[in-house]
Amino acid sequence: EKSQDCMYLQYCKVCQSYKAPRSHHCRKCNRCVMKMDHHCPWINNCCGYQNHASFTLFLLLAPLGCIHASFIFIMTMYTQLYNRISFGWSSVKIDMSAAKRDPRPIIPFGLSAFAASLFALGLALGTTIAVGMLFIIQMKVILTNKTSIESWIEEKAKDRIQYYQTGETFIFPYDMGSKWKNFRQVFTWSGIPEGDGLDWPVRDGCHQYSLTIEQLKQKADKRVRSVRYRAIEDYSGVCCPVTKGVKTFFTTPCTEEPRIALSKGDLILATRGLKHWMYGEKILISAADGGIRERGWFPRKCVEKYQYDSETDQPVDGEKKSK
Repeated sequence: EKSQDCMYLQYCKVCQSYKAPRSHHCRKCNRCVMKMDHHCPWINNCCGYQNHASFTLFLLLAPLGCIHASFIFIMTMYTQLYNRISFGWSSVKIDMSAAKRDPRPIIPFGLSAFAASLFALGLALGTTIAVGMLFIIQMKVILTNKTSIESWIEEKAKDRIQYYQTGETFIFPYDMGSKWKNFRQVFTWSGIPEGDGLDWPVRDGCHQYSLTIEQLKQKADKRVRSVRYRAIEDYSGVCCPVTKGVKTFFTTPCTEEPRIALSKGDLILATRGLKHWMYGEKILISAADGGIRERGWFPRKCVEKYQYDSETDQPVDGEKKSK
């Protein structure tokens, strides 16, 4: 509504528009999502403003269904095996051919059925543990009125303030100070979340753009900390490159973030990295300054630090190779 507020907002180069507060661009959905938490491959959609409550209920009901299935599997195997056990003086034998009772069960329970039930029980218990942990994580962020992305933004804010010793304090603006009030922001009796996904109630001492201003500061800090590299080897962009060394092959980042293909001579702005991998943005030769850049992981072995004059943007003579 106010054009001057654009200075507080992030601009999405893909969607060619400003991002609303708490919105993020999803590479998989190829759109900006209001109050994005994460992209879930199991529902083939993003978890965000409209479906955060439904997704959390899914995380609750799936383990409950698996617990119910586990109980059925356990009781089935127990009752069927109990009727097939023969107790002797010195041994216990299990006869899987037939149950020692009348009438016979409607569904035959042989060795294959026992193995299938045992396998299904393992899947049910595994799903209960895995999805149950996700439910606990989701409830923790909901009770503080955050998303998984915003929790990470808050951690980076603390790191930025500590690194520069600015003395400022970042207060997360959407935490209402009450777990019940935060819970009501997501779960309602009608099933429709409160608000419109654009404007959010904020706590005292904060305003509507407190989080977006912090995000802009973190982006500026990332540009300052980024280091320019130049590709010295070609890289096809595969997840686990065989030709880049054994350590590079086995230490590939376990993330859904993409890899970027490199050609010898490409320039990359690296923002973070691991021992054998780095993450950064490839500056396209055809793009002007501030144009579209390809972001992703690439092997550290394929690049060297690019020494250049910040005023002329030209390489420094006698540049030395450093990996």
